[in-house]
Amino acid sequence: MRWGVPLAVLVAGMFMSILDVTIVNVAIPTIQNDFGTTVEDVQWIANAYTLALGVVVPLSGWLGDRFGYTRVYVMSVLGFAFGSALCGLAWDLTSLVVFRIVQAIPGGIIPVITLAMVYRIVPKEKIGTAMGMYGLGVVFAPAVGPTLGGYLVEYVDWRLIFFINVPIGVLGAIAAVLALPAFAPGRAGRFDTLGFVAVASGLFALLLALSEGESWGWTSYRVVILLLYGALSLALFVVIELAVAEPLLDVRIFRHWQFTNSLVLIGLMSVALFSGLFYVSLLLQQVQGLGAFEAGLVMLPQALATAVVMPISGRLYDRLGARWPAVVGLFLVALAAYQLSGIVVDTPRQHITWLLVLQGAGMGLAMMPIMTGGLAAVPPHLVSRAGAFNNVVQRTASALGVAVLTAMLTSHQAQTMAGRAALLTDAAAVPDAGPPGVSPLLGLYAWYQRVDLQVYVVALQDVFLVTASISVLAMFGALLLRSTVRAAGGARQEPPAEPVPEVSIPSPRPAPDADIPEGSRGTVAGADAGRR
Repeated sequence: MRWGVPLAVLVAGMFMSILDVTIVNVAIPTIQNDFGTTVEDVQWIANAYTLALGVVVPLSGWLGDRFGYTRVYVMSVLGFAFGSALCGLAWDLTSLVVFRIVQAIPGGIIPVITLAMVYRIVPKEKIGTAMGMYGLGVVFAPAVGPTLGGYLVEYVDWRLIFFINVPIGVLGAIAAVLALPAFAPGRAGRFDTLGFVAVASGLFALLLALSEGESWGWTSYRVVILLLYGALSLALFVVIELAVAEPLLDVRIFRHWQFTNSLVLIGLMSVALFSGLFYVSLLLQQVQGLGAFEAGLVMLPQALATAVVMPISGRLYDRLGARWPAVVGLFLVALAAYQLSGIVVDTPRQHITWLLVLQGAGMGLAMMPIMTGGLAAVPPHLVSRAGAFNNVVQRTASALGVAVLTAMLTSHQAQTMAGRAALLTDAAAVPDAGPPGVSPLLGLYAWYQRVDLQVYVVALQDVFLVTASISVLAMFGALLLRSTVRAAGGARQEPPAEPVPEVSIPSPRPAPDADIPEGSRGTVAGADAGRR
């Protein structure tokens, strides 16, 4: 398996970049205390990273075509290590936010470039297995982030969550130079400046509105204007891409129904994944009083279940196609979310852990078949552009899902609390709360705290019920995925209207001077010679 080592190098680099999305969230309260800033300001550590990703991801495919995928990958891994070192050296909140933007630029490029290279080094009959390994970065990295981040924050130092990327990045770049095939620059075409400005500014406005909607108010002028501008800019981007000869992101790719359907399903799954991680962590820490590392340990089995099931899902895709692994996986996700909607304040942690394991297994089973099935419908030279769309949808959908569900959580909590607070006409109306001899005022406060926790859990129950509904909706969408079978000789038999493209090691553009020149080493050269 000559492609095994290159694939491992690519997965390690992508794992590092995606892990940083959730591992930093655990450290935000500690960073707030160290820098003496407000909750609203410290959230920009996460928001700045997300906004920068929205700007750079659409550019990733063009950079790979212009400068060569291997070169861009190596430079991105080194750039991510450099940005991480700067974040670890930050002296105040402003410098940390600026350095997070520096870190996000290569961090957004790595997943897109990685996906395009996977489709160039892996034989087509093994692409499902390879994507199962690729999925360890997409699903497993965010799940393991709270555990690793919690340990480093509680027992070492929050700066280590950034410094740890430096040796990993340097070693990953060296391994990439030694193990990855040399992809020469291809024909990237003229840079689509107008399209880039439209999509970058539109995604920036949309993500900013979603990030700040809770604090600014969802009906405030700033949020409404940002949402309108984002929608109009993205609509203008579509018009531009249909008009120019060399688009930055070819929106004609959405003519492939299987790919479009997979994007919708990926968006719905991203909402379920990130909202589950976010709200279960809130439940464990704010309701049950666990520390960051203890909460991470409760959630760790979910990540392990995903890691075990993900390679299996890749093999199932190679044998069965995308439909049934996705349907079964989404059913498990929906079942776990529905069971989580029945939690109470004192739900045993072991019960929560088993439900998270069920959810992690479902995510691991469904995510990669959905993504791989969508990419299989895309022409080979558009895989990098399709990967950019995948990453944009994942980032935007997760931010949108958490923002909308948080707004629903806050509203429901306020309404329920207002109804129960009406019972507090006077202290005499409160039952005995606390030991004898405690003043009625202290008893009233203790009663209020208990009611507040109960109301918060009731609101969380509704959030998990909505997440379950989203997963059921995605499950029905998964029934529309293609179910492939093997033809004689091991090749895939696809409906003639939309055949699976050659994805073993395709060139970025089917032209005489394609991206993989004669003489490239490893599996790329072998596949190129085979095509000749």
